[in-house]
Amino acid sequence: MTKEYLSLLSERYPTIRSACAEIIKLQSMQQLPKLTEHFLSDIHGEYESFLHILKNASGVIKDKISNVYSKTMSEADRRTLATLIYYPEQKLEHIKRTVDNINDWYKITLYHLIEICRVVSSKYTRAAVRRAMTDDYGDIIDELIHSDSYYDPNKELYHTSMIDNIIELDQADAVIVAMSELIQRLAIGSLHIIGDIFDRGPRADIILDRLMNYHNVDVQWGNHDISWMGAAAGSLACIASTITVSTKYCNFDCIEDGYGINTRPLAVFALEIYGDDPCECFIPRNPNRVNITQHDVLYWAKIHKAMAVIQFKLEGQLIKAHPEFKMQDHLLLDKINYQNGTITIDSKTYHMRDTNFPTIDPEDPYRLTKEESELMDGLKTSFLHSEKLQQHIKFLFRRGSMYLTCNGNLLYHGCIPMNEDKTFTEIELCGKKVKGRELLNLCEKIARSGYFGQHGSAEKQYGEDFMWYLWCGSHSPLYGKNKMTSFERYFIDDESTWTEKKNPYYKHIDSSEVCEKILEEFGLGGVEYSHIVNGHVPVNIKKGESPIKADGKLLVIDGGLSRAYQPHTGIAGYTLLFNSHGLLLSEHSAFTSINDAVVNDGDIHSTLMTVDLAPERILVGATDTGKKTNEKIQALKELVRAYQSGAIKTP
Repeated sequence: MTKEYLSLLSERYPTIRSACAEIIKLQSMQQLPKLTEHFLSDIHGEYESFLHILKNASGVIKDKISNVYSKTMSEADRRTLATLIYYPEQKLEHIKRTVDNINDWYKITLYHLIEICRVVSSKYTRAAVRRAMTDDYGDIIDELIHSDSYYDPNKELYHTSMIDNIIELDQADAVIVAMSELIQRLAIGSLHIIGDIFDRGPRADIILDRLMNYHNVDVQWGNHDISWMGAAAGSLACIASTITVSTKYCNFDCIEDGYGINTRPLAVFALEIYGDDPCECFIPRNPNRVNITQHDVLYWAKIHKAMAVIQFKLEGQLIKAHPEFKMQDHLLLDKINYQNGTITIDSKTYHMRDTNFPTIDPEDPYRLTKEESELMDGLKTSFLHSEKLQQHIKFLFRRGSMYLTCNGNLLYHGCIPMNEDKTFTEIELCGKKVKGRELLNLCEKIARSGYFGQHGSAEKQYGEDFMWYLWCGSHSPLYGKNKMTSFERYFIDDESTWTEKKNPYYKHIDSSEVCEKILEEFGLGGVEYSHIVNGHVPVNIKKGESPIKADGKLLVIDGGLSRAYQPHTGIAGYTLLFNSHGLLLSEHSAFTSINDAVVNDGDIHSTLMTVDLAPERILVGATDTGKKTNEKIQALKELVRAYQSGAIKTP
């Protein structure tokens, strides 16, 4: 340590006693069990399921209740207690309508919650638990959960009186809510979101509101996220893509109510251009069972088609402007024979399902009409000036990245592009050939310049264009397929044209050798207890697929939280827990509704399976946080020695 650094440290710890007190505290904390990490992926706007999984901590809270009360409380009562912790305000209202003696119920319930609070707080220092409490009742809850009248009979009347006074003063509801929120807060130490918060499901904005207020969270970007990030930066192609996907899945509330994007000019344009067109190829899907009339379905189909055509034009412009993207096989508007309604792809001609293209000039098919250009300029203004959207995207840049290494685990959404021979694919970006970790680092740098770069600069413009490439590019580590066949799925019946070939990475990850190679590339080679946590591609249980790859070295936790996937996957998603004992994979059933949870104690049924047990219980000292703490401890010890030797003066 340099003398300058120690001098700065001495400003905070000006005496030997203060430095030693901090050393004692930090060294003791190193012996606590590591906190539970919670991993979720591919939420896709399913805010109710997501919020419920956060509240029940993927079954952790219910498990704690069972551990404490399995012999003294019926299963029905345990379910009720769990629901109370998840939805305290709503459940209280329901219970008060059904319980005869509410004061007796309050007293019993408060004691039950005190015990659960003790259990979930056991991995924390008392100071950390106190910081997690609300100010109004923090001191009271602190006293209750850190007391034990059996060993301290002098305080028995004190604690009993405290419970009685809470009830007598009509504060039981408020204290129950505060304790329930504390349990939720302490059950999970940190939250990792492995990409794809946006699209398909109804309200990604509600999910991001919650994440912004979560106590400890990071995000590894998914390709659906980067599309919205590009849209918020001003990329016209990304804006068109986000609106097309939103209309395709009836996600109007997220765009209009969540982000205040003005879609009226788009609606007017679509009705003018496609008023007599049934737009049958563009009838929206409705996996979320949005209440929408047949008239509205046809209305949104026209909007869907209008924006999809604009999207294909804008994408074509980008592909032509960036031959280095190597996406020429996506250029299809110039392959259409507009007279006979056919399209020729790879020397094979197909009849098109829809041949009405009033805004396309066959001589210059990728040029926007004057009206389309004006429409996109207006939408760009709406995206750039949506305060809520910009807040959310800044959060994704602030707390997000292309990948993360944390406590020996490597987290990323899509893939590490690979060749058939299991080598990393080399891609040329900005005049530099990169692969593996270096590729992801450069992708992140370019994306950040697309959002934060100087307005009007070439660097910012390239960054905007590149975010679109990350959304669907043939070698994008966030997409992981050779092409996105949206055009073919809209217009061609022959399903052989719909094929999206996965990157060789996805067949190689069954090999533990390949996974070890990836871990080594990201600085985790030789780490005894390390894993890759991956999302992006739903695990199809119906087809016998497993989320556990390469003898447990890689875990795919996209199991279909999105309702659009559930008919195919057979489940409603996976989440992962990493506690002091090891890795646990949680398989979930579909969530019904908040009302069912409150009234009937309905819960997401979660099946926990052990993936990898740690050879011994993992303590804080063995985590990344513990390693940083140890560096601080060593610095403080040097400071003490400097005080003792007189190298640094004490006040």
